[in-house]
Amino acid sequence: MNTTIKKSLKIILPLALGGFLVWYSLYDIDTDEFIGYFKNANYWWILLGLCFGALSHLSRAYRWKFMLEPLGFKPSFANSTMAVLVAYLVNLTIPRAGEASRAAVMTNYEDIPFEKGFGTIVAERIADLVMMLLIVAITLFVQFDFIFDLLIKNFNPVKIGIGLVALLIGFFFFTRYIKKSTSGFGLKIKTFITGLIEGVMSIFKMKKRWAFIFHTVFIWTMYVAMFWATIPAIEGLQVPFGAVLIGFIAGGFAIAATNGGIGLYPVAVTGAFLLFGIAEDPSKAFGWIMWTAQTAMVIVFGGLSFLLLPIYNKNK
Repeated sequence: MNTTIKKSLKIILPLALGGFLVWYSLYDIDTDEFIGYFKNANYWWILLGLCFGALSHLSRAYRWKFMLEPLGFKPSFANSTMAVLVAYLVNLTIPRAGEASRAAVMTNYEDIPFEKGFGTIVAERIADLVMMLLIVAITLFVQFDFIFDLLIKNFNPVKIGIGLVALLIGFFFFTRYIKKSTSGFGLKIKTFITGLIEGVMSIFKMKKRWAFIFHTVFIWTMYVAMFWATIPAIEGLQVPFGAVLIGFIAGGFAIAATNGGIGLYPVAVTGAFLLFGIAEDPSKAFGWIMWTAQTAMVIVFGGLSFLLLPIYNKNK
């Protein structure tokens, strides 16, 4: 398979999957009732959620300077912000291409070498991965009884125990294999894990590491706040805090799996809410309103940034 076909499939397949998931999410829903949820939604709550989302983007742009300064670069906050917004926009069409476009913007307008800018973005993603895992850990702690009861009700406890033991044994032998690997797949995994650890450790060696950590926590707090603040937009939708966390995690993985979570985001959030006995139709409506709001924000601000970048930097 040649390179052109591979590149085309990387774009076409995620979009095709998203289209199928959109159909799957909506094929059995009452259209009039679904539209009614959008018409009757309280858009002040949606606007509040978008404000939290905007703050997270601004904080991400500001946080970036803590990684660029040690390399000798001090980009303008405006260019950094627009680069971040353009990256989100590009990710809606080509998964993972946003990071490259973000580095390319700074190469064009701030003379930051692409490989150095891209390297800092990779380190940022490592910090974000750690935060996502931390939120998962907090959710497991807060909702331990609920998750445990859910597993007991749906799975045989003996099989769960056997599965856990098998998982631990498998993990033990897998780590031994990775440590001894000198080539092939094992070496790639070993290199990735080593890079992950080095990336996390580099954060603590940073001159302004506490400012970086503060902004990292703030960014993810705003993500959760955006999700939580939008819930009251749907009249009568009552979502406990545990469901908020699990719904947020499900939505986060959906965004990572497809282009901006198209189609999959509402399905994932609805599935999470159903575990708590929350009605399906308002849950599905919330998932679509939440996804539509944050996607519209990315399209509007990302598009404006794309247009304004050459105007703002016309003297360069």
